[in-house]
Amino acid sequence: MKTITAAEANRQFSRVLRDVGQGEVFTVLSRGKAVATIAPVKSGDVRRHAAKAALVDRLHMQEASGERNWTRDELYEG
Repeated sequence: MKTITAAEANRQFSRVLRDVGQGEVFTVLSRGKAVATIAPVKSGDVRRHAAKAALVDRLHMQEASGERNWTRDELYEG
């Protein structure tokens, strides 16, 4: 893991992204304190996002079923 100041990260963002693409992880410091981590995307995150998008697409294509005879307030009473 490398440490880089926010100013350096800003000036060298292309290089930082290139290094991250090669597996490097950066901790970004602002005024000496760690404020962010720049790290490669995990492959599981990409698969999870794709699965979620596919589910949402399928649900949008599906016709609603059942009765909607309740109000929002009734839904949250408890």
